[in-house]
Amino acid sequence: MAVSIPFATEPEVDYGTAVEMAPGLRRVMAANPGKFTYRGTGTYIVGRGRVAIIDPGPGDADHINAVLAAVDGEEVEALLITHTHRDHSPASRAVGEATGAVAYGFGPHPAADTDDGQGEERGDLEFTPDAAVVHGDVVEGPGWSFECLHTPGHISNHISYRWREAAGVFTGDHIMGWSTTVIPPPDGNMTDYLASLRLLADSPDDRVYWPTHGPPVTEPHALVEALYAHRLDRERQIIRCLASGPQTIAEMVAVMYAAVAEELHEPAARSVLAHLIAMVSDGRVGTDGEATAEAVYWLDQ
Repeated sequence: MAVSIPFATEPEVDYGTAVEMAPGLRRVMAANPGKFTYRGTGTYIVGRGRVAIIDPGPGDADHINAVLAAVDGEEVEALLITHTHRDHSPASRAVGEATGAVAYGFGPHPAADTDDGQGEERGDLEFTPDAAVVHGDVVEGPGWSFECLHTPGHISNHISYRWREAAGVFTGDHIMGWSTTVIPPPDGNMTDYLASLRLLADSPDDRVYWPTHGPPVTEPHALVEALYAHRLDRERQIIRCLASGPQTIAEMVAVMYAAVAEELHEPAARSVLAHLIAMVSDGRVGTDGEATAEAVYWLDQ
């Protein structure tokens, strides 16, 4: 039986307008909707007067101007970057130059990410943080503080930020309320992703997640446990497919995602590959040579 995930929808958004999402929290939406971005990139502004911005967003002039208008007359002290896909980090350069804010992030775009540049998830190769952060670091300002949580899986340099005063987490693309997260090898790593899910699942005091795409998640632990169970169910589906004999990823995706729009089969295939890399590594599945998108797989038991 398939795992039921409590997804949330957001039928309408106001692009280019600062909307109050919670006390001390505003969001400016970029007009870049798509199959990876849902309604678009949500840039968050925390605080009043002296503020922090999470994920300044794409290098779109209209969005950058909207973000700067939202903080007009305020001092921007920190830009917190969850990761270096181009719908998240490029605007940090223009916003940083205009405000003098320090950009925090795990590091530059990973060399292992070999995305071909065809989708929203292509890399921001120009980003380098002004201040590199690692798991457990804290970024503080007047009335706000963020604990840095290294949450690799979707990409190896992904950081989530726990807003300690609000008992919530800005989860970037690691956890989204509207959809599962694509895990694209070779930099995307399913073993890391599952461990990162457990990191948040085992943090009982978090009351809300604010993903960069989609609405806030108000029942975070129910969602993260469902996402974890869903990934384990995908592994069971792979095993069921391979029980009938050796198969390619394309053959498995056609069965596993039969009810999903075909335009989503390509990102689904990348996540299946991430599962198979982990399953080949731990000896549950075999393949002739390396685990690749074109390889043939079989049960190795």
